[in-house]
Amino acid sequence: MPCSAECGVNADVEKHLELGKKLLAAGQLADALSQFHAAVDGDPDNYIAYYRRATVFLAMGKSKAALPDLTKVIELKMDFTAARLQRGHLLLKQGKLDEAEDDFKKVLKSNPSENEEKEAQAQLIKSDEMQRLRSQALDAFESSDYTAAITFLDKILEVCVWDAELRELRAECFIKEGEPRKAISDLKAASKLKNDNTEAFYKISTLYYQLGDHELSLSEVRECLKLDQDHKRCFAHYKQVKKLNKLIESAEELIRDGRYTEATSKYESVMKTEPSVSEYTIRSKERICHCFSKDEKPVEAIRVCSEVLQMEPDNVNALKDRAEAYLIEEMYDEAIQDYETAQEHNENDQQIREGLEKAQRLLKQSQKRDYYKILGVKRNAKKQEIIKAYRKLALQWHPDNFQNEEEKKKAEKKFIDIAAAKEVLSDPEMRKKFDDGEDPLDAETQQGGGGNPFHRSWNSWQGFNPFSSGGPFRFKFHFN
Repeated sequence: MPCSAECGVNADVEKHLELGKKLLAAGQLADALSQFHAAVDGDPDNYIAYYRRATVFLAMGKSKAALPDLTKVIELKMDFTAARLQRGHLLLKQGKLDEAEDDFKKVLKSNPSENEEKEAQAQLIKSDEMQRLRSQALDAFESSDYTAAITFLDKILEVCVWDAELRELRAECFIKEGEPRKAISDLKAASKLKNDNTEAFYKISTLYYQLGDHELSLSEVRECLKLDQDHKRCFAHYKQVKKLNKLIESAEELIRDGRYTEATSKYESVMKTEPSVSEYTIRSKERICHCFSKDEKPVEAIRVCSEVLQMEPDNVNALKDRAEAYLIEEMYDEAIQDYETAQEHNENDQQIREGLEKAQRLLKQSQKRDYYKILGVKRNAKKQEIIKAYRKLALQWHPDNFQNEEEKKKAEKKFIDIAAAKEVLSDPEMRKKFDDGEDPLDAETQQGGGGNPFHRSWNSWQGFNPFSSGGPFRFKFHFN
């Protein structure tokens, strides 16, 4: 038969359409799509093949791919109202309001079913409302009333979800209103909705940069350059971010290695490289404050941490680092205050909890006598160092050296403390008690009371020899 070849082709196309329909019903979308591709290739004028393929694209969420297929269906069969209605829906979502309205009006003129007529009328009303909201949004934007513009755009974008231009416009409003993170969210959507959207990537990158997020800024500007390697603004911005990124990375590596002086110098370079974005100044100072604290330079740490806390009173890192510096400076009340403020903002931080407990312990201890401090020796001093320091101080503060009554009283007190310190620190058992946080000469800490053996008057110290290895004291010093 003369039609055998063509009949064979049509039979194949029918087979692909039938199999595709079954796979679509079973939810096997990728396999169904392959069948409909084959059907379209087998018969490029078969409107059913295009319509079914468009249905699969829509089920897969690939509306961009569905649109040309629906257009092809309408070209091949002008009165196919279902395809026109679906195309109108997609155009409405894309914000192509005039084209969408045109489709809905044509549906109403082409003898539609009752449901199709209802749907087309409802969509026409919706499209008309979007037109009105759009002109209100543009007017508000022109008048610099960005809050009102955002309100109108919110309503439109609930319907026209794929309108890249309106998302970019709302992003612009968010930038003007000082809400960069919301702007980034809209621009990211716009970068996906519009092909080769270098402008969106450039803006996202600069917004991240302003927020102090140099790593994300770098990754977004690279996306811009992938699309257009000669993009002037993207390239200039890329060089700046890359330089800053490199400085910060190397500074952090130096901190990890404990090379705090070099890290401080790198962060000073960061501030010079980007003086106009305050976020980098604050972050750099925060890290410099950390370096000084870790490097046991408390005066510098307190100064820089305080600068950070003037700008950001709730900065937990600066509070922790300043508290550590206060501890080195033995400013226990200040350290406790910083740790408590930090804890209010981050109550689960173990470092803060441990720091606070340590500061409270040290404050308690500082309110009692510190025998090491009295003799000016380190906590790990050997017995002979303790005896040597004691002898030197006992000579210096012997009350017979002072004529003035006030000075003599002061010397007597000092002298008693020196003797007490020598008594405790040269006795291994008493010294261990003191190192464990208990004062063996403090009546309060001694079970059963018994009084403090060193709470005596100066008279009971008359006539002792600081150069003997202990008591009893044998003679009184006389100085001419």
